[in-house]
Amino acid sequence: MSLEQLRTKGYTILDDIYTPAEIRALGDILSQADSSKPTFRRTNDLFAIRQFLKEIQEAHHLIFNEPLMAVVRRYFGEDYFVVKSIYFDKPEQSNWFVAWHQDLTISVDKKVELPGFGPWTVKQDQFAVQPPLQILENIFTVRIHLDPTDEHNGALRVIPGSHLKGIQRFSPELNREENICRVPGGGVMLMRPLLLHASHRTTNAKRRRVIHIEFCNVHLPKGIKWAESTALYF
Repeated sequence: MSLEQLRTKGYTILDDIYTPAEIRALGDILSQADSSKPTFRRTNDLFAIRQFLKEIQEAHHLIFNEPLMAVVRRYFGEDYFVVKSIYFDKPEQSNWFVAWHQDLTISVDKKVELPGFGPWTVKQDQFAVQPPLQILENIFTVRIHLDPTDEHNGALRVIPGSHLKGIQRFSPELNREENICRVPGGGVMLMRPLLLHASHRTTNAKRRRVIHIEFCNVHLPKGIKWAESTALYF
C-alpha cells in the first residue's frame, strides 16, 4: 500500500526505521559538529547544514542502516545514489515557516550553460540550477525524523498527487486537498520533489530535527556533476 501511495500521492510515511539508540547517537554527533563552517547556517529560527553527508561523515553508518537500505531498494531501486543532503533543526520557539512550493533545483559543482538547465543561483559557493523535468521526475527524497513531528511543530503539509502535474504554481483552492504528514521520531517520510509542500511555524515549543536526503539515478550531461554524489552499495 505504501509503495502505491508514493506513486499516486507522491509521499508515504514509514515508522521505526531507526531505533531510539540510533536517534540518540545521531543527536550526539550533531551536537558536537563544528558550526563555524560556511555550509552551516544558524539563526533564532533555524539551524541548517548544507552538504550534510560531506560535513558529518561520522553519521554515515547510522543513517544508512539496513532498514533504510531496504527502503531504498524496495521503493527506488538498486541504481539510485545520493545527490543532495541537508540537516534542518527547527528550534522549540521557531517562527520559521515555508510557503507552498515544489523542490525544483539540484546542487551541482559549477555553472555551465546547457540546454534545458536554468535559472541558476549561488548560495554559500554552492551552485544550484533547475534541471529538465525528466531529471526532477527521477528524484526521490527521504526525510529522516529525529523528533516526533505533527502540525504543531512544523510537519509538512502536502497536496497529494500534485507531483503528477509537472511544474506548477500553488493556487489557494488546492488548500482543500492538503494532508498533514505526521511522522514519529525514528520514522521517515518518502516524497517526490514535485509534490507541493509547505510547513507552519512551531506552536507547541517542541523541536523538529530532520535529515533531508535526495536520491537520483540520472547522470548529468558531460561538463557538469552533482555537487554531492554518494554511491550506495547494496
